[in-house]
Amino acid sequence: MNIRRNGLKIATAFFLSLCMTPLVNAQEAFPQEPIQLTIPFAPGDTDKMLRPIVDRMRDALGQPVVMQYKPGAGGGVGASQVANAKADGYTLVGSSPGALVIVPLANKEFKYTTESFAPVAAFTKGAFLLLVPGDSPYKTLEDLVNAAKTKPGTITYGSSGTMGITHLLTEIFSKNANIELMHIPYQGSTPAVVDLLGKEINMATAAIAPALGYVKSGRLRALAVISDRRSALLPDVPTVAELGYGVSSPALYGIVAPKGTSKERVHAIYEAAKKAIEIHKDEINKNLTTLGAEIQLLDPEQYTAYLQEQKTMFSKAIEGLKVGPQ
Repeated sequence: MNIRRNGLKIATAFFLSLCMTPLVNAQEAFPQEPIQLTIPFAPGDTDKMLRPIVDRMRDALGQPVVMQYKPGAGGGVGASQVANAKADGYTLVGSSPGALVIVPLANKEFKYTTESFAPVAAFTKGAFLLLVPGDSPYKTLEDLVNAAKTKPGTITYGSSGTMGITHLLTEIFSKNANIELMHIPYQGSTPAVVDLLGKEINMATAAIAPALGYVKSGRLRALAVISDRRSALLPDVPTVAELGYGVSSPALYGIVAPKGTSKERVHAIYEAAKKAIEIHKDEINKNLTTLGAEIQLLDPEQYTAYLQEQKTMFSKAIEGLKVGPQ
Protein backbone atom coordinates (compact mmCIF):
# COMPACT_ATOMS: atom_id res chain seq x y z
CA MET A 1 0.00 0.00 0.00
CA ASN A 2 2.81 2.39 0.88
CA ILE A 3 4.54 1.55 -2.38
CA ARG A 4 1.39 2.45 -4.32
CA ARG A 5 1.00 5.72 -2.36
CA ASN A 6 4.63 6.67 -2.90
CA GLY A 7 4.34 5.84 -6.58
CA LEU A 8 1.23 8.01 -6.83
CA LYS A 9 3.02 10.92 -5.13
CA ILE A 10 5.98 10.62 -7.48
CA ALA A 11 3.73 10.45 -10.53
CA THR A 12 1.73 13.46 -9.35
CA ALA A 13 4.88 15.50 -8.69
CA PHE A 14 6.23 14.57 -12.13
CA PHE A 15 2.95 15.57 -13.80
CA LEU A 16 2.89 18.92 -11.99
CA SER A 17 6.49 19.61 -12.93
CA LEU A 18 5.63 19.04 -16.58
CA CYS A 19 2.67 21.39 -16.32
CA MET A 20 4.69 24.14 -14.68
CA THR A 21 7.74 23.97 -16.95
CA PRO A 22 6.19 26.04 -19.76
CA LEU A 23 5.19 28.69 -17.21
CA VAL A 24 8.69 28.90 -15.83
CA ASN A 25 10.16 29.13 -19.30
CA ALA A 26 7.63 31.80 -20.27
CA GLN A 27 8.63 33.86 -17.26
CA GLU A 28 12.33 33.52 -18.03
CA ALA A 29 12.10 34.30 -21.76
CA PHE A 30 12.32 38.08 -22.12
CA PRO A 31 11.65 39.81 -24.36
CA GLN A 32 9.24 37.88 -26.54
CA GLU A 33 8.09 40.93 -28.51
CA PRO A 34 9.47 44.38 -29.45
CA ILE A 35 10.14 46.82 -26.62
CA GLN A 36 8.52 50.24 -27.00
CA LEU A 37 10.76 53.20 -26.12
CA THR A 38 8.85 56.45 -25.73
CA ILE A 39 10.76 59.61 -26.59
CA PRO A 40 8.74 62.35 -24.84
CA PHE A 41 9.93 65.04 -27.26
CA ALA A 42 9.70 65.74 -30.97
CA PRO A 43 12.52 64.22 -33.06
CA GLY A 44 15.75 66.01 -32.17
CA ASP A 45 18.54 65.88 -29.60
CA THR A 46 17.10 63.22 -27.28
CA ASP A 47 16.50 60.49 -29.84
CA LYS A 48 19.85 61.23 -31.51
CA MET A 49 21.58 60.77 -28.14
CA LEU A 50 19.95 57.38 -27.59
CA ARG A 51 19.59 55.88 -31.05
CA PRO A 52 23.26 54.90 -31.66
CA ILE A 53 22.98 52.46 -28.74
CA VAL A 54 19.28 51.58 -28.77
CA ASP A 55 19.38 50.44 -32.42
CA ARG A 56 22.22 48.04 -31.59
CA MET A 57 20.53 46.36 -28.59
CA ARG A 58 18.53 44.03 -30.82
CA ASP A 59 21.34 41.49 -31.14
CA ALA A 60 21.48 40.90 -27.38
CA LEU A 61 17.72 41.10 -26.77
CA GLY A 62 16.56 39.15 -29.80
CA GLN A 63 13.88 41.82 -30.30
CA PRO A 64 14.06 45.43 -31.52
CA VAL A 65 13.66 48.48 -29.31
CA VAL A 66 11.22 50.67 -31.23
CA MET A 67 11.19 54.43 -30.67
CA GLN A 68 7.87 56.28 -30.61
CA TYR A 69 7.47 60.02 -30.14
CA LYS A 70 5.00 61.47 -27.64
CA PRO A 71 5.97 65.13 -27.18
CA GLY A 72 4.28 67.70 -24.99
CA ALA A 73 4.74 69.74 -21.82
CA GLY A 74 8.51 69.53 -21.80
CA GLY A 75 8.41 65.74 -21.92
CA GLY A 76 5.73 65.39 -19.25
CA VAL A 77 3.08 63.87 -21.51
CA GLY A 78 5.14 60.91 -22.68
CA ALA A 79 6.86 60.36 -19.33
CA SER A 80 3.53 60.37 -17.51
CA GLN A 81 2.11 57.73 -19.84
CA VAL A 82 5.07 55.43 -19.23
CA ALA A 83 4.95 56.01 -15.47
CA ASN A 84 1.42 54.64 -15.54
CA ALA A 85 2.10 51.80 -17.99
CA LYS A 86 2.26 48.11 -17.14
CA ALA A 87 5.53 47.31 -15.37
CA ASP A 88 6.50 44.42 -17.62
CA GLY A 89 9.65 45.77 -19.26
CA TYR A 90 8.02 46.30 -22.64
CA THR A 91 7.36 50.03 -22.17
CA LEU A 92 10.23 52.41 -21.48
CA VAL A 93 10.92 56.14 -21.72
CA GLY A 94 14.17 57.76 -22.81
CA SER A 95 15.17 61.24 -21.70
CA SER A 96 17.66 63.56 -20.08
CA PRO A 97 16.80 64.77 -16.55
CA GLY A 98 14.28 67.14 -18.16
CA ALA A 99 11.26 64.82 -18.30
CA LEU A 100 12.36 62.54 -15.47
CA VAL A 101 13.30 65.13 -12.86
CA ILE A 102 12.48 68.72 -13.80
CA VAL A 103 8.94 68.35 -15.16
CA PRO A 104 7.48 66.59 -12.09
CA LEU A 105 9.14 69.20 -9.87
CA ALA A 106 8.02 72.21 -11.88
CA ASN A 107 4.62 71.18 -13.23
CA LYS A 108 2.22 69.95 -10.58
CA GLU A 109 -0.37 68.97 -13.20
CA PHE A 110 1.61 65.76 -13.58
CA LYS A 111 1.26 63.29 -10.74
CA TYR A 112 4.35 61.22 -11.42
CA THR A 113 7.70 61.74 -9.69
CA THR A 114 11.27 60.67 -10.32
CA GLU A 115 10.53 57.72 -8.05
CA SER A 116 7.73 56.57 -10.37
CA PHE A 117 10.38 54.91 -12.52
CA ALA A 118 12.84 52.05 -12.30
CA PRO A 119 16.09 53.40 -13.80
CA VAL A 120 17.57 50.98 -16.35
CA ALA A 121 20.68 52.63 -17.76
CA ALA A 122 22.22 55.93 -18.71
CA PHE A 123 23.93 55.76 -22.10
CA THR A 124 25.34 59.08 -23.16
CA LYS A 125 26.54 62.37 -21.76
CA GLY A 126 25.84 65.75 -23.31
CA ALA A 127 26.99 69.22 -22.34
CA PHE A 128 25.75 72.79 -22.63
CA LEU A 129 27.48 75.99 -23.65
CA LEU A 130 27.17 79.56 -22.42
CA LEU A 131 27.26 81.46 -25.72
CA VAL A 132 27.54 85.04 -26.92
CA PRO A 133 27.84 86.47 -30.45
CA GLY A 134 31.29 86.26 -31.98
CA ASP A 135 31.79 90.02 -31.79
CA SER A 136 30.35 90.40 -28.29
CA PRO A 137 32.27 92.66 -25.89
CA TYR A 138 32.26 89.74 -23.46
CA LYS A 139 35.46 87.88 -24.25
CA THR A 140 35.32 85.74 -21.14
CA LEU A 141 32.72 84.61 -18.66
CA GLU A 142 34.27 86.96 -16.13
CA ASP A 143 33.60 89.88 -18.52
CA LEU A 144 29.93 88.93 -18.63
CA VAL A 145 29.72 88.55 -14.85
CA ASN A 146 31.32 91.94 -14.27
CA ALA A 147 28.95 93.62 -16.76
CA ALA A 148 25.93 91.96 -15.17
CA LYS A 149 26.97 93.22 -11.75
CA THR A 150 27.26 96.75 -13.11
CA LYS A 151 23.79 96.69 -14.71
CA PRO A 152 21.67 93.99 -13.03
CA GLY A 153 18.86 92.51 -15.11
CA THR A 154 19.88 94.11 -18.41
CA ILE A 155 21.80 91.25 -20.01
CA THR A 156 19.35 88.92 -21.77
CA TYR A 157 19.80 85.21 -22.26
CA GLY A 158 17.83 82.64 -24.20
CA SER A 159 17.03 79.09 -23.11
CA SER A 160 15.13 76.12 -24.48
CA GLY A 161 12.09 77.12 -22.40
CA THR A 162 10.84 78.13 -18.98
CA MET A 163 11.76 75.54 -16.37
CA GLY A 164 13.76 73.67 -19.01
CA ILE A 165 17.19 72.30 -18.20
CA THR A 166 19.09 75.16 -19.86
CA HIS A 167 16.93 77.72 -18.01
CA LEU A 168 17.59 76.14 -14.63
CA LEU A 169 21.30 75.57 -15.21
CA THR A 170 21.71 79.22 -16.15
CA GLU A 171 19.82 80.30 -13.07
CA ILE A 172 22.09 78.14 -10.90
CA PHE A 173 25.11 79.77 -12.53
CA SER A 174 23.75 83.32 -12.08
CA LYS A 175 22.96 82.64 -8.44
CA ASN A 176 26.45 81.30 -7.82
CA ALA A 177 27.90 84.33 -9.60
CA ASN A 178 25.62 86.67 -7.63
CA ILE A 179 24.26 88.30 -10.78
CA GLU A 180 20.81 88.89 -12.26
CA LEU A 181 20.11 88.09 -15.92
CA MET A 182 16.91 88.57 -17.96
CA HIS A 183 15.48 85.26 -19.17
CA ILE A 184 14.00 84.95 -22.68
CA PRO A 185 12.44 81.48 -23.16
CA TYR A 186 12.32 79.75 -26.55
CA GLN A 187 10.78 76.53 -27.87
CA GLY A 188 14.05 74.64 -27.97
CA SER A 189 17.75 75.44 -28.17
CA THR A 190 17.90 76.00 -31.92
CA PRO A 191 15.58 79.05 -31.99
CA ALA A 192 17.60 80.59 -29.16
CA VAL A 193 20.81 80.09 -31.12
CA VAL A 194 19.21 81.65 -34.20
CA ASP A 195 18.21 84.77 -32.26
CA LEU A 196 21.66 84.95 -30.69
CA LEU A 197 23.17 84.94 -34.18
CA GLY A 198 20.81 87.81 -35.02
CA LYS A 199 21.85 89.59 -31.82
CA GLU A 200 18.27 89.69 -30.55
CA ILE A 201 19.62 88.47 -27.20
CA ASN A 202 22.98 88.91 -25.47
CA MET A 203 23.62 85.32 -24.45
CA ALA A 204 22.18 81.83 -24.81
CA THR A 205 22.60 78.54 -23.03
CA ALA A 206 22.32 75.68 -25.49
CA ALA A 207 23.41 72.13 -26.22
CA ILE A 208 26.67 71.80 -28.11
CA ALA A 209 25.16 70.26 -31.26
CA PRO A 210 23.20 73.24 -32.67
CA ALA A 211 25.96 75.71 -31.77
CA LEU A 212 29.20 73.89 -32.60
CA GLY A 213 29.47 74.92 -36.25
CA TYR A 214 28.89 78.58 -35.39
CA VAL A 215 31.50 78.46 -32.63
CA LYS A 216 34.03 76.87 -34.98
CA SER A 217 33.34 79.55 -37.62
CA GLY A 218 33.62 82.39 -35.12
CA ARG A 219 30.03 83.60 -35.45
CA LEU A 220 29.44 82.58 -31.84
CA ARG A 221 31.81 82.53 -28.87
CA ALA A 222 31.59 79.87 -26.17
CA LEU A 223 32.41 81.43 -22.81
CA ALA A 224 32.13 78.22 -20.84
CA VAL A 225 30.81 74.67 -20.92
CA ILE A 226 28.44 73.24 -18.32
CA SER A 227 29.69 69.73 -17.64
CA ASP A 228 32.02 67.86 -15.31
CA ARG A 229 34.95 68.37 -17.69
CA ARG A 230 35.89 70.21 -20.87
CA SER A 231 34.48 69.02 -24.16
CA ALA A 232 36.86 67.19 -26.48
CA LEU A 233 35.27 69.18 -29.32
CA LEU A 234 36.12 72.52 -27.67
CA PRO A 235 39.12 71.77 -25.45
CA ASP A 236 40.04 75.44 -25.00
CA VAL A 237 36.65 76.33 -23.51
CA PRO A 238 36.74 76.15 -19.69
CA THR A 239 33.97 74.63 -17.58
CA VAL A 240 31.78 76.89 -15.48
CA ALA A 241 32.97 75.00 -12.41
CA GLU A 242 36.67 75.58 -13.04
CA LEU A 243 35.93 79.30 -13.36
CA GLY A 244 34.54 79.20 -9.85
CA TYR A 245 30.78 79.17 -10.39
CA GLY A 246 30.04 75.62 -9.31
CA VAL A 247 27.80 74.24 -12.08
CA SER A 248 29.37 70.97 -13.18
CA SER A 249 26.48 68.59 -13.68
CA PRO A 250 26.56 66.68 -16.97
CA ALA A 251 23.30 65.91 -18.77
CA LEU A 252 23.00 62.14 -19.00
CA TYR A 253 20.54 60.56 -21.41
CA GLY A 254 19.12 57.19 -20.48
CA ILE A 255 16.11 54.93 -20.25
CA VAL A 256 13.78 54.04 -17.39
CA ALA A 257 10.90 51.62 -16.91
CA PRO A 258 7.75 51.96 -14.82
CA LYS A 259 8.29 51.40 -11.11
CA GLY A 260 7.72 47.76 -10.21
CA THR A 261 9.42 46.32 -13.28
CA SER A 262 11.29 43.22 -12.17
CA LYS A 263 15.00 43.50 -11.47
CA GLU A 264 15.60 40.61 -13.85
CA ARG A 265 14.04 42.45 -16.79
CA VAL A 266 15.72 45.74 -15.90
CA HIS A 267 19.04 43.91 -15.76
CA ALA A 268 18.40 42.16 -19.08
CA ILE A 269 17.85 45.50 -20.84
CA TYR A 270 20.90 47.04 -19.16
CA GLU A 271 23.08 44.11 -20.20
CA ALA A 272 21.88 44.49 -23.80
CA ALA A 273 22.95 48.14 -23.76
CA LYS A 274 26.30 47.25 -22.19
CA LYS A 275 26.95 44.59 -24.81
CA ALA A 276 26.00 46.92 -27.66
CA ILE A 277 28.47 49.51 -26.40
CA GLU A 278 31.25 46.95 -25.96
CA ILE A 279 30.84 45.61 -29.50
CA HIS A 280 30.17 48.87 -31.36
CA LYS A 281 32.04 51.39 -29.20
CA ASP A 282 34.06 53.06 -31.98
CA GLU A 283 31.08 53.44 -34.28
CA ILE A 284 28.86 54.76 -31.49
CA ASN A 285 31.49 57.28 -30.41
CA LYS A 286 31.81 58.48 -33.98
CA ASN A 287 28.05 59.12 -34.13
CA LEU A 288 27.94 60.86 -30.76
CA THR A 289 30.95 63.10 -31.43
CA THR A 290 28.96 65.00 -34.06
CA LEU A 291 26.46 65.83 -31.30
CA GLY A 292 29.08 66.99 -28.84
CA ALA A 293 28.35 63.90 -26.75
CA GLU A 294 30.12 60.78 -25.54
CA ILE A 295 29.36 57.38 -24.07
CA GLN A 296 28.74 57.27 -20.34
CA LEU A 297 27.18 54.00 -19.25
CA LEU A 298 25.62 53.83 -15.79
CA ASP A 299 24.05 50.67 -14.36
CA PRO A 300 20.62 50.80 -12.67
CA GLU A 301 22.03 51.63 -9.22
CA GLN A 302 24.39 54.32 -10.53
CA TYR A 303 21.67 55.85 -12.68
CA THR A 304 19.29 55.92 -9.71
CA ALA A 305 21.89 57.82 -7.67
CA TYR A 306 22.47 60.27 -10.53
CA LEU A 307 18.76 61.05 -10.90
CA GLN A 308 18.45 61.66 -7.17
CA GLU A 309 21.41 64.07 -7.29
CA GLN A 310 19.73 65.90 -10.15
CA LYS A 311 16.49 66.06 -8.21
CA THR A 312 18.22 67.66 -5.23
CA MET A 313 20.00 70.22 -7.42
CA PHE A 314 16.98 71.22 -9.51
CA SER A 315 14.63 71.31 -6.51
CA LYS A 316 16.79 74.05 -4.99
CA ALA A 317 16.94 75.92 -8.30
CA ILE A 318 13.16 75.87 -8.77
CA GLU A 319 12.52 76.97 -5.20
CA GLY A 320 14.79 79.97 -5.74
CA LEU A 321 13.08 81.19 -8.92
CA LYS A 322 10.52 83.95 -8.90
CA VAL A 323 8.45 81.87 -11.34
CA GLY A 324 7.65 79.09 -8.87
CA PRO A 325 6.45 75.60 -9.72
CA GLN A 326 3.56 75.59 -12.16
